[in-house]
Amino acid sequence: MNNNQFMSEAIKEAVKAKNINEVPVGVVIVRDNKIIAKAHNNNYSNSDCTAHAEMNALRIASCQIKNPRLDDCDIYVTLEPCLMCAAAISLARIRRVYYGLDDPKFGAYENNNIFIHYPSYHKPEIYSGISELKSLKLMQEFFRNKR
Repeated sequence: MNNNQFMSEAIKEAVKAKNINEVPVGVVIVRDNKIIAKAHNNNYSNSDCTAHAEMNALRIASCQIKNPRLDDCDIYVTLEPCLMCAAAISLARIRRVYYGLDDPKFGAYENNNIFIHYPSYHKPEIYSGISELKSLKLMQEFFRNKR
């Protein structure tokens, strides 16, 4: 599989979130070119403010490989991770972060550079704009229906 195929799987997870009235964010975690975890937002479904897609996927992946260190893994997420998720991604030692859509308000990498404020965190390689338009369309549809 390639980056676009992995992001397509993350987008499928985001659609699952949208279908249960959650903010449409989806994630996959990849190790050795195979998906080891998939997740989507379920904050409201679980009444849990930490149930972001990234946090859910990190828990699944860590259990899958029986190790909290995911240093040989990459994460694909439809929306730029927030500060909480970016910190967890760093603590897990994720190798690379691929995301679709920038988040100007809450995003940890582009607008609130976590590594300037917290330089001791592990810094994964970061790539943005992967399937950005598909992620944008999902967000726009979701929030258009809320207004």
